[in-house]
Amino acid sequence: QVQLVESGGGSVQAGGSLRLSCAASGYTYRSYSMGWFRQAPGKEREGVACFYINGGVPYYPNYADSVKGRFTISQDNAKNTLYLQMNSLTPEDSGVYYCAAERSLFYGDTWKRTLNWHYWGQGTQVTVSS
Repeated sequence: QVQLVESGGGSVQAGGSLRLSCAASGYTYRSYSMGWFRQAPGKEREGVACFYINGGVPYYPNYADSVKGRFTISQDNAKNTLYLQMNSLTPEDSGVYYCAAERSLFYGDTWKRTLNWHYWGQGTQVTVSS
């Protein structure tokens, strides 16, 4: 029923910017969480950013320490689309980026646990060269 489709990945030089999009369908709950995760080769999937949406308005943004001040999570409720604006990119930001959704309000760092999220997109590759 719920489908998430990421787009906007690609290759970029260090210091550059990229914006990822996640088109959602079949998810009509009034309140839910949405987020971005990434996975580099040989590493675990890690939480990048998320927020809680209530009545189409986002609340409680969370970011991994490594991306604070550089990445911004946002949405266009009318278009059912989630975004991740990534600035000042470094090679350490490379990996497959995934969009995720869950009918839950997370507290503390529980949003970083991948098993707490029920719906996932297929992922989009981001490669940052030096």
